[in-house]
Amino acid sequence: MAAPAGLELTFLGHQTWHITDGLSSVLLDPILAPAFGAGTLEFEIWPPRTVDTTRMPAPGAVILSHEHLDHFHLPSLNLLNRATPIYTGTTTPTAVTDAIAALGFSVHRRDHTQPVAIGDIEVTLYPAGARTLFWEKRVAQPLIRLAGTTGSDVFIGVDADVSDLYIEQLANGANLPPRLAVVSNNAQTVPYGALGADNNLLPGLDGPRNRTTGIEILNNLLIDYLAPLEGVKEVALCGNGFTAPRSPHGPFLYSDHAVLADAANQLQHLFRVHGPRPGDRLTVPPGPEPITSSRASWVTPDPYTEERAMAAHRKFLAEPPQQVSPTPVTPPLREDEWDEACALVADELPRMARELIATRTGALATGIHDYLRGPLGAHRVVLRLLDPPGRPGSIDSYAWNITGPAWDEIETTNREEAMAAFPFGVEIYFQDLAAVFLGRAQIWDVVGGSYQGWHVGESLDSPVYALFAIYGEHQRPDLAARCYSHSLAALGVDVLL
Repeated sequence: MAAPAGLELTFLGHQTWHITDGLSSVLLDPILAPAFGAGTLEFEIWPPRTVDTTRMPAPGAVILSHEHLDHFHLPSLNLLNRATPIYTGTTTPTAVTDAIAALGFSVHRRDHTQPVAIGDIEVTLYPAGARTLFWEKRVAQPLIRLAGTTGSDVFIGVDADVSDLYIEQLANGANLPPRLAVVSNNAQTVPYGALGADNNLLPGLDGPRNRTTGIEILNNLLIDYLAPLEGVKEVALCGNGFTAPRSPHGPFLYSDHAVLADAANQLQHLFRVHGPRPGDRLTVPPGPEPITSSRASWVTPDPYTEERAMAAHRKFLAEPPQQVSPTPVTPPLREDEWDEACALVADELPRMARELIATRTGALATGIHDYLRGPLGAHRVVLRLLDPPGRPGSIDSYAWNITGPAWDEIETTNREEAMAAFPFGVEIYFQDLAAVFLGRAQIWDVVGGSYQGWHVGESLDSPVYALFAIYGEHQRPDLAARCYSHSLAALGVDVLL
């Protein structure tokens, strides 16, 4: 049998990779459908493409780096043979592995001392670096090589700081620098005038210069992020590869990795940067030959849909609206669901009030004693629930009382008065918040689609990250399981997780 020609990495969009040595194949974080999301919500893959799974070389294993909805998609897993084993790290929530098992797959946890062997392909799952932000700390970062070789490794830095264990092994010579490093562009930068999860509504704290620029992205990804991987010669960009539901501006800014790669190759001399589009294949040879690029015939671009979205993008940039009004991202609740939704929201508010104390938002809010109108009382954060049951166009307002802690219902004012009275504010549609509790959406869906808010302090002091801390899968596996049950039911699997 001829020696393998090397590793072939086919980019399937966003952060999904198909990896083969010509004999065996591995799928990383498969999003094989045109879109991903919880329930009926759909975040369409960008650039749009179709993956023909009947012609795709069948994977001998699936690697799941972590549970976030842009990496873990039950309908995509449903397209695969149930005999395909699925490997994940030691910290993936049990609700996730239970959902995968309910679909009929075997799930295996591995740490960095137990490489996964798929034929001659060896995958080691390294834990995320210690400085990784809390909502990504469960990420496992794959190091991929041909068994018995070193020096032609591929390191995929999924959504987290580079693993400290991997850096240590590079420093002591246990591993040579990777031949190819794959880095994730997660900027999700929206044009000025568009809604973004981290926009700050306070006057003067949002503007064109407050949005991430392409130069910042390149510096963060290629200079700061790759600093521990001294000696890496080739880099591939991925990520930023989806559009939010009902996005008026089409794709995010700086999501064209081919353009970013061209700019990076002109601006620096440290390594060659690749910006693959869906269907592009990078071949990493076992020797010193350069990495080459080709196309996979089983991935078909959709140029018509892409051009239509780019037309919307160009129009938005040329004529940005003064203000984009948010709309709910979840389907309207049926009349017979309102009572349950109201009961769930009422039950959850006291818990939210308690858990907010332990977040950066809560810590800063508790420590602030003077604001725009002078001394603050016990109320430090306002929660504005839009379109409450039976009163479309209205707002129910609650003030976070740090002496409880509790949410006190207060009289609703206009937004400007609320921003003058409270250093922190959250605006969210009642039906979207209820959908999180009903298992129809995850907090990422809502924050990325219809949330608005304001805050003092640094970006990580935003209530956005407080909501991630309180309602992410790591903290609320019960809500995650409820959401997975809905997804499984839509696939014909009736199970209560």
